[in-house]
Formats: sequence, structure tokens, C-alpha cells
Amino acid sequence: MMRTRAALLAAAATALLVSACGTTENPAETPAPSDAAPSGPVTVTDSRGKAVELKAPARKVVALEWGEAEMLASLGVMPAGVADTKGYATWVTAVKLDPGVQDVGTRGEPSVDSVVALQPDLVVMNEGRAGTLVTQLEQYVPVLVTKGTDAKDNLGRMRSDLNMIAQAVGKTAEAEKLLADFDAALADGKKKIADAGAAGQQFAIADGWKEGSTVSIRMFGQGALVSQLGIQLGLKNAWTGAVDEQWGLGQTDVEGLTVLKGQDVHFFYNASDGDDVFVDGLAGNAIWKSLPFVQQNKLHKMPDGIWTFGGPLSGQQYVDQLVKVYAA
Repeated sequence: MMRTRAALLAAAATALLVSACGTTENPAETPAPSDAAPSGPVTVTDSRGKAVELKAPARKVVALEWGEAEMLASLGVMPAGVADTKGYATWVTAVKLDPGVQDVGTRGEPSVDSVVALQPDLVVMNEGRAGTLVTQLEQYVPVLVTKGTDAKDNLGRMRSDLNMIAQAVGKTAEAEKLLADFDAALADGKKKIADAGAAGQQFAIADGWKEGSTVSIRMFGQGALVSQLGIQLGLKNAWTGAVDEQWGLGQTDVEGLTVLKGQDVHFFYNASDGDDVFVDGLAGNAIWKSLPFVQQNKLHKMPDGIWTFGGPLSGQQYVDQLVKVYAA
């Protein structure tokens, strides 16, 4: 990635908490384009309540956040530009970007000049990255602002964001298919877990980073998107600590994990860039070694590249991994 893991995750955690990251054995296929693509003017009301007017469904689109880039590509509209394409390739495998997709800067500070130089029909970004950047971009190109996250209903928010983007690019039929496949995967996964007698068992999901000798841990609480996936499968999130209202994320350290005392807790974590603080950073830590899920070998590193803030296809990757563990 463009920065070290510690710097990236620390900055991400701060930004998320103040303003509020594998493959499956059978990856979902990208929906085929509609036989009759819509044409003519399109008006889409975005998360700001603003009517974004387009002369025709957008075909050349720039995405400034990975979740929105994934959604576009899964709808069959490969973005012309994406913020931090190298990072996307590391953390998102649900839909790969074409080699010709242009990097338009970092997610935190995309380059307005690089975006405008591509002459896109539309720029898609989320509320958390907006600010004055929207005003700058709208001097040159229409901007669609998604909600990006909502800890009150992140699954509903994901559906809404996908449908909004689909309307702007004329791919509503493709969005319907993506969501139907997603719902089918959830229903099938829930049944498999129930049939295995694992309904109601607990999970915890986290990522982390190390600075010096200090390991910081970011917990995915009740309102986080991946947590809501687990709950929809009939499982229970064991982390009940404080979380922010936008992302459903909480901050703790290894001592804070001692609240995860349940004998049925499985602990899932991400380390897609190879810096595994849970195995390497805590290997000699007595508190870590005393935790039930460590002693019982219920510690699960997610396959590299399952994005925790993605769309339906990343969501299905998470579902696959949870079902693999609980329905085994």
C-alpha cells in the first residue's frame, strides 16, 4: 500500500471514529450487460438529497472509494479511475480492476487534476470523503455522493448505495441480480449454519496494527457491515463494547479482549497486506495466549482481499468464510 500498515490503519481508525479491508472457492460472476441498455437523461437523488442530472447513463466513471469502485465493476461498469488502485488490488478481490484503470491519488486525498483529466461522465464518492472536494469537482463533472456507511442499518445502506449507483449508470437490472444472489447466499448460509446446530454461536471480527511494542485493535461492533452479515446468518456478535455511530467500530487493546470469554467465540481478523499483528505481534503475550478462542484454535485469519466495507460480492465472500467455519 502507499503507506505502512500501521500508519494506514491508525489513520483510518481515527478518521472513522471521529467522522465517523480473499477469495471464495466459487467467486460470483460479474453480471452480463443488459440487452437493451437505457439511454437518455437520468436524474438521481444522492445521499445529500441533491438531484444529480446526467444527459445519459454514465459510462466513464471515477470512483474515489473502494466500496463504490467494487459496486461499479460488479455492475459491469469498469471505472476509468480509482483512488489508490494498488491498495484496491491488495484489499479487494471480489471484482478485480482492469489494468487500464487509472490511479487518481489516495483515498484520503485524491487528485482533482487527475480526475478531471480523465474527462469522466460522473464521479462517485461517499459522504465520509466529501467535504470541499465535492465543490471542487462539481466545477468540472457531476458528482454522486453515496452514504458509504450507516451503523443503524449498514445492509440496507449498502443496498441503497448500490441501487443509486446502478440508476446513474443504467444498470438497475444488474443491481437486482446482484442483490438477489446476495440474499440467496445469506439464506443458504443461514440454513447451513442452523442445520449444523451452530445458530446463536458467537463471533468477533477485528483488524489491528502495531506501533513500537503497542498493538491496537479495531473491533467491528454490532452496526458494522460485516457484523450485520454474521447476525443475518443467525450468529451473535460477542463484542458489545463502545463503537462509533457511523461505522460501528470500536477501539481496544489486548487487555480489552478479555471480555470475549464465551467458549463458543470464533475470532476473525484481516491482515491482507501481510502484517499479521495477531499472530506475530501478540505471539508472546500472556493475556493473548490465555484467551479461550486462542487456546481452542478458534482464531481465523480471513483470506487476503475480502474488503470489510464493500458491496454484495465482498459480502458474499464474508458469508462464505463464516459458513465454512460454523457449518463445518
